Amino acid sequence: MTNQIESTPVLVVGATGKQGGAVARALLARGQAVRALVRDPHSPGAQALKALGAELVRGDLQDTASLREACAGVRAVFSMPPLTLETVGTDAERVMGANLVRAAKEAGVPQFVHTSVSGAGDFQRNAPGWKEGRWDVHYWESKASIEALVRDAGFRSWTVLKPAFFMENFVRPSALFAHGTGDRLMTVLKPQTVIALIAVKDIGEAGAAALLAPEKFHRVELELAGERLTMTDIARILGEAWNVSPEAPDITPEEALAQGMPPAFVKNYQQLNEVGSPATPEQARSLGLPLTDFKTWAHSVAG
Repeated sequence: MTNQIESTPVLVVGATGKQGGAVARALLARGQAVRALVRDPHSPGAQALKALGAELVRGDLQDTASLREACAGVRAVFSMPPLTLETVGTDAERVMGANLVRAAKEAGVPQFVHTSVSGAGDFQRNAPGWKEGRWDVHYWESKASIEALVRDAGFRSWTVLKPAFFMENFVRPSALFAHGTGDRLMTVLKPQTVIALIAVKDIGEAGAAALLAPEKFHRVELELAGERLTMTDIARILGEAWNVSPEAPDITPEEALAQGMPPAFVKNYQQLNEVGSPATPEQARSLGLPLTDFKTWAHSVAG
């Protein structure tokens, strides 16, 4: 069984991005054959994966024919429909997710691992402000609808990863810092707001673990966090690791918008202030997954 798993490829979507790239590298490090879905096989990211041993296949989540070809002969799919500032508010993510689920089913792929976002579904629907329409209902329902498609598709094994706030969001340039690269944090996240944090590398480890142990992770919907910290604690840890004084922010949404923060980010951070995230480290630990604490992460990217 082990040899079969290693030689039959796993299709990784978003392999040149953060989450898909982390999953692809974690699988390759374990000797698992990887087929990476890429738009441009000649891009530096694609070529870097090829150098690690990945098979490159050209495809587009909007092109169902290319997805059927990419899914042919794979034993599992890692799903990561991209969402950009340009496609926020559109149905692009929902359509791409549905296209991939359909292509995988038509190709007879037995296992499907999808990455979504912490809190999608009932947690957000029951949160303060939801019924009043204060939050981006379209964004959250798009995420939840793809999760539902994965659950109901009839795969022999399926898993949904729901990662929390990326630690990598604090890597400059970042919308969390003044002018993108300054030492001062600039966000409407309040000093006392507790943020559930996850390192992208740990998402890769979780995805690889699920793909390599389909029975163990079947029907698992994993709220994924490595640590929960207030913004005050985050600022202190960043200051110690980077030898700066970022300070915990306390600015209004209007001030953030005036300083150039994208409106979608402002609303998302307001929601974190009031609603938070259900992700905690305990579920990942119960599954034996490795987790990185924020201090370790901060020192690893210092400088």
